[in-house]
Amino acid sequence: MRVGMISLGCPKNQVDAEMMLAALQEKGFEIVDYIDGADAVIINTCAFIDDAKREAIENILDMVEMKNEGVIRKIVVTGCLVQTQREEILSEFPEVDAVVGIGANGSVADLVEKALTQDTRLFECPDQSGLPLDGQRLLTTPEYWAYLKIADGCSNCCTYCAIPSIRGAFRSRPTESIVEEARQLAETGVKELILIAQDTTNYGMDLYGELRLPALLRELCAIDGIEWIRLLYCYPDKVTDELIDVMATEPKVLHYMDLPLQHADDRVLAAMNRRGTAAENRALIEKLREAMPDIVIRTTFMTGFPGEDEDAFDNLALFVNEMEFDRMGCFAFSPQAGTAAYEMDGQVEDDVKQRRGEVLMNDQYSIVEDKNLARIGSTYTVLVEDYDAYADCYVGRTYMDAPEIDGVLYFTSDRNYEPGDFAEVRVTDTKEYDLVGRDVLCL
Repeated sequence: MRVGMISLGCPKNQVDAEMMLAALQEKGFEIVDYIDGADAVIINTCAFIDDAKREAIENILDMVEMKNEGVIRKIVVTGCLVQTQREEILSEFPEVDAVVGIGANGSVADLVEKALTQDTRLFECPDQSGLPLDGQRLLTTPEYWAYLKIADGCSNCCTYCAIPSIRGAFRSRPTESIVEEARQLAETGVKELILIAQDTTNYGMDLYGELRLPALLRELCAIDGIEWIRLLYCYPDKVTDELIDVMATEPKVLHYMDLPLQHADDRVLAAMNRRGTAAENRALIEKLREAMPDIVIRTTFMTGFPGEDEDAFDNLALFVNEMEFDRMGCFAFSPQAGTAAYEMDGQVEDDVKQRRGEVLMNDQYSIVEDKNLARIGSTYTVLVEDYDAYADCYVGRTYMDAPEIDGVLYFTSDRNYEPGDFAEVRVTDTKEYDLVGRDVLCL
């Protein structure tokens, strides 16, 4: 029996999908890259914001149409949307054969088999804590890099975020389990590990009573074959001096930190239930840059949170221009039912949210343009990812760029490289958010 997977949303969801695919393969299913002709299609949904929900619904509708046309046989829907809208999925999409909550992901292979062999519609939605944190994965990333999920769930309870109700409380994986998986990944050829969780910096607090990310990083750095370790989803209030020291002294830990700050007005930050103030966040950024002058900081901001008046937005815009982030994303506040912010006074009009986001991103483009121009003449280690035959150049990433999020470096070379190789490249030009260069061995 052939099974296809459509996985939507964040890297954490992608790891869940990889574990489900491995379980299906172990049970004897053939995993197919193309949906056409699949016996069953699993849609692993996201529900973080309204756009993600719409994307999930659109994919369900597409699969319903394909089922009605006889192109596929069965539809299984799982992921975060099931946690928030299970009743709606059941009632509005009778063509869906199985509705599976994330707590039943570990049983998805059995449920797909039942869906294919029985006419009974299936509904399994146990507690989120049943979501497996360990297990084999069928990687959907290139063989030389992989996500490594070190925890799931979240206990921060930001007022705009539904993740705690969707994914449950924060749960760390035991260190031994993470290190063993990292060793297995290294043995298969993975060179770059990208650590992920809803709150990576909170790792270990629930299991060990203390923040254990620095200790975990030291153990991961000792694994042969792993060359780069990248940190995503770090919360500013848990970036400790010990973590900064490990980043500054362990060569394998990249000087790159994804630090979602969300806002820079103290009143808005308090309404968001974000710990820390703009001044404290500014001090942290200065500390990181003092310890690692070449550190690349990526952040995200939200515009249009309830109560964000022009003064609050001015504070945010000023902060963005003062801090000059290397990487930045911006999204408009999306009110989610069941969150505290959904019912807050002072809701901001959609056009105002969008306009403010455009202002920030325009400012950020100028910042990135200046930073990239300043990198001309510098040499960077590049992880080669592809060869563009049309442009007659290689495509790769420096330590400054997370895959599928940030930019790339296009470079020419007289040498032959394979994906996963490292090259030393001197920057010669810029291309919007990307860099252009030449292999230094060929200069």
